[in-house]
Amino acid sequence: MLYYLALKLVPVFGPFNVFTYHTVRAGGAAVTAFLFCLLFGPGIIRLLTSLKIGQYIRKEHVAALHELHKGKAGTPTMGGAMIILAAVAALLFWGRLTNRLLWLAVLVFCALGAVGFLDDFIKLRRKRNEGLSARAKFIGQILTGAMLGGYLIVFPITVGAMDVAPNDIRDWPGLVNVLAAGAVAPADSPDRRVWEWLDEEAQEAVRTAVGKDRMTDTQERAIIRGLDRLLDRADFYDPAVWAGYEMPVELTGLVARDPETLERPERLRRNRMLLESALPVHIVGSGTDLHTKVNVPGFKNLLIPLGAFYVVLVIFILVAASNAVNLTDGLDGLAAGVSIISLMAYTGIAYIVSRSDWSHYLYLTYVPEASELFVFGATLLGAGLGFLWFNAHPAEVFMGDTGSLALGGALGTMAILTKQELLLPIVAGMFVLEALSVLIQVASFKLTGRRVFRMAPLHHHFELLGWSETKVTMRFYIIAILFAIMSLGTLKLR
Repeated sequence: MLYYLALKLVPVFGPFNVFTYHTVRAGGAAVTAFLFCLLFGPGIIRLLTSLKIGQYIRKEHVAALHELHKGKAGTPTMGGAMIILAAVAALLFWGRLTNRLLWLAVLVFCALGAVGFLDDFIKLRRKRNEGLSARAKFIGQILTGAMLGGYLIVFPITVGAMDVAPNDIRDWPGLVNVLAAGAVAPADSPDRRVWEWLDEEAQEAVRTAVGKDRMTDTQERAIIRGLDRLLDRADFYDPAVWAGYEMPVELTGLVARDPETLERPERLRRNRMLLESALPVHIVGSGTDLHTKVNVPGFKNLLIPLGAFYVVLVIFILVAASNAVNLTDGLDGLAAGVSIISLMAYTGIAYIVSRSDWSHYLYLTYVPEASELFVFGATLLGAGLGFLWFNAHPAEVFMGDTGSLALGGALGTMAILTKQELLLPIVAGMFVLEALSVLIQVASFKLTGRRVFRMAPLHHHFELLGWSETKVTMRFYIIAILFAIMSLGTLKLR
């Protein structure tokens, strides 16, 4: 809302333009979400307490663990609703609501929060730790993932290069010769179209560089600027000109649409791919159909094409991430704190991939619409910190499945929409360890009748070893921070 208000007020008072910057709005959204929790948190906790929405502690637990946790009985749960309300309120005020990726992230966040809310509600009605059946919960998670994956297949997000950088040019003398030849090429050829729509400065740079082995920096900059201006033209595509060219699925979808309906990133992406098709030898290809390809961390431009199977990956990520956070939610402040650390890493990644210069330098897939994911991530950081204010030991409120499934879904969605899906196991390494401990424990007991850990998930194992609850939580925070640092390091290590 503030973004659109600022656009209207800028002609009246120029400094209002600062509220259109996504960095400023991200900071404002984080502070707003945090203050929302601080102001309304006590009231929400009193409401949950009055409704007798309290945590039930299972007596079937290991005796020593039950003794440690029995004092938590009756503590209000479903506090994850506080995180959701704070985040949505802040985003409505600070977000750019025309951004598709922001809406996708919010919808998945709320959908999985709704699944968790239903699970918590049934537990409270039955007054025991048995809510939705595992099957019903999985169905809700799978449906959410299928809807997100299906949308990304049918309506792909715009990713990939949308400008021309100097190191995109393979052969400067060859490019100059081809551009110059475009002046006398047939009128219905791509070469002629490119030449005619270069500005005068770029054309003059081409003329003066023809036949020379080396170009000046001034000439190169002029040609790059001319090509970039060309990419911003809505009428660059003409069916008659590109009739004989084979187009990838992504480009076919973009050229089939009315040019007036294309967002600027989509228009730039369409024209960049058209330019690559006209000058395939001289301009580095930026990749096609990137929305269904997966980056492999640690490698330059190594992408795994999944096609329609990308939907399966999206489902797996959302189911795995939401359940991993849910399993970690067993100690005061543990799941909230580790989620904040992991989300902080992906918030930084969202900022990086939303910039063409940084993503190009680091060999990451450029996602221009991810600027609002930066705002989304910052909002969750503020909301998470606000919730942690009340969830720190001794906790005044628990997030319940309402919060854990929502935060896990948000983390998985950030990984998917920033096109850094395979980085998630590193970013969320602490959650991976918690989930693996459960899988190992179950597999070992079924196969050998023996337990590897005193109790799973992993945090309970250390409690039974004699670590205090706060010591387990703080040490797990440290491990989560190390994983987050490692994940950011992989962005450059290629």
